[in-house]
Parts: sequence; C-alpha cells; structure tokens
Amino acid sequence: MSVSPPPLKRRRLGNNETKSTTLSSDKDRISIYSWNINGIQPFIQNSITSYFQSKKPLSKQSETPATASLRDFLRRHGWPTILCLQEVKINPHDDATKSAVRQAVKSNAEGEPDYEAHFCLPTDPHNARGFGRKVYGVCTIIRKDFITNHQPKVRSVEWDLEGRIQIVESQDPKLSIWNIYAVNGTDNPYKDSNTGAVVGTRHDRKLAVHKHMLDEAKLLESKGYGVILAGDMNIARSQLDGYPNLRTSPQQHIINRADFNKKFFDAEEGLKAIDTYRHIHGDKRGYTYYPRARKFGSSCDRVDLIICSGSLEKKILDAGVCATERERGPSDHVPLFATFDIGQDDRTT
Repeated sequence: MSVSPPPLKRRRLGNNETKSTTLSSDKDRISIYSWNINGIQPFIQNSITSYFQSKKPLSKQSETPATASLRDFLRRHGWPTILCLQEVKINPHDDATKSAVRQAVKSNAEGEPDYEAHFCLPTDPHNARGFGRKVYGVCTIIRKDFITNHQPKVRSVEWDLEGRIQIVESQDPKLSIWNIYAVNGTDNPYKDSNTGAVVGTRHDRKLAVHKHMLDEAKLLESKGYGVILAGDMNIARSQLDGYPNLRTSPQQHIINRADFNKKFFDAEEGLKAIDTYRHIHGDKRGYTYYPRARKFGSSCDRVDLIICSGSLEKKILDAGVCATERERGPSDHVPLFATFDIGQDDRTT
C-alpha cells in the first residue's frame, strides 16, 4: 500500500508495464486527495494532536507523526490541487465552524500556496436531521492557483439534499471533479424530502443515488467533460477490497455492490469508468476503511475510490492510499489520491 505519491516521472500500470510521461510544467498536473475525516472538529482544535502521538518512540526511519491540521496535511502531501473531505459533520447554519475551516486552510507561511474551502451541507427537512444536524456533509478544498488559472464553478446537485455531493467544474480543460459521500445502505426509512412520507429504506435511496450519479456523469460526458468521482462510495467492489473477508450479509449489500459495479464499470450503457487504484496497482490489495475498535489492519475495506471517465485513462499518472495509523488520524478512514496530467493529448506516449 502506498504511503505517499512517488516522483511523477513514470506512469505505473497494473500489469507492471511502464510508459514514460512528460510533464510540460507543474500547471499540467492536478493531484486529487480524498479523505472521510469523520468530523471536522478535531482539525480546528489545537488539543487534538494527542490523537496522533505514538506511544512508542519513533526510529530514525519512521515517518514524522501526522497532526490534525489541514495545513500540515496539505504540506505533507505536496500541496494537492484539490482535497475532498467527507463526513465533515457541520450544521448548515454553523457559520463559525465554516469560517474556522476557511482560516485553517489559508496560507500562514511565505511561499506556500493558499486554498479556498467550499461546503455542501445537509438541507433536507426530513432526512439527515440527527445529532443537531451535524451529520454527513462534504468540504472541497481547492488550491487558489488552480482557481486563478481555470476559473472552476463549484456546485451541488438538485437530487441531493443531504450534503453528499459537490462538483468542481472547469471549462479549460473540461473537467468535472466530484466530492462524494455516498449513501450507506441500511434498513432505516428514507423519507420524501418534500412530504416527509416514508418512501423506502436507505438501501432504496442508495440505489436511487447510483442512478442519479450515472445519469449526471453520462450527461457531462456527452458535453465533452472528463468526469472524476472521488470519495467514500460505501461500496467494497470485490473480494480484493475486503480483509479478512468481503461483506456478504445482509443480502442487500450484495445487491448494492452489484448495482454499483454494473452502473459504473461493467454495463455497456454504464459509465465504463477507470478505477485509478486498480489501474496503477492491478490486483494489489489496499484498503481505506480501518475501524477504530479493532487493531489497525486486522479488519479493513477499500470503500473509498477515485474513479474517472475512460477518456482520462491515458492521463492517469499515479494513485494510491495512505494506509498508516498516523495518516488515519482521528478518523476511521485513511486518505487516498490520484494524479492526472491535464496537459497531455490523447496520443500514447
């Protein structure tokens, strides 16, 4: 499992074949990180660094312990172009917390890049109301030079009122980059957002969101966009993506998995997307969800993905997961990343 992205001089393929790539300049490269942080609060409190302190002394070869600081995260990972955070758990009316996050990503050292934070938080009057509405929610953190150079539009989608999907779109190049916290299918009721009437279960809602996502992505592709979906999909795709075993009960989880794979990977009428981790690493195992109640690595799943349109396949430079306890921090997920050369043409290099 990758800990941090290696130098971007070659694009590694899953079958161990290598192809040279040439970056004309840094502006042609975009790096996207995604992380379900399971709550933003630790990242705007100074005292939270205790979460990351190792009880054992670090060897000279050990990594520097991570800290619950968004600036430190961005610095440690080479100033990603976009950082997609899921499950930020911010009340939509909590302007103080949103302001604190914006302050936390601002540059505080000369020569370091600046960032903007954008939020999509739950507004559904009948769903996503627990815990004082501090549930779900995504935050997309964008480096300001990307904003200056490409003038992206940041938007939500009309079919999501739970704060689960935020989209960053640029015209040159034509990219649509999604920050996703997908529905976790359960037997709990899902209510109509307008009437409050129960219209199914959260499993039903998960399948409906899959359909909405596919339709939106296909529409964007028809308009010439390359689509990148990044986030917690709440789906482990195959046996390779669960340890020690892939979850197979209740039966509805198998149905949800099959539906996701069909719509986004397998069906001719689907998205036919590229799983960036599998594209780079083939069948190598790598996981993103590490529950805190168990020893790290004893039970884990790859439920966070960065997938993209087939038109972007030759533009993928690297992908991986940052699978260490220190990178997990106060969350129960570790970050993942994918890097693209948006300056390449479609010729094989």
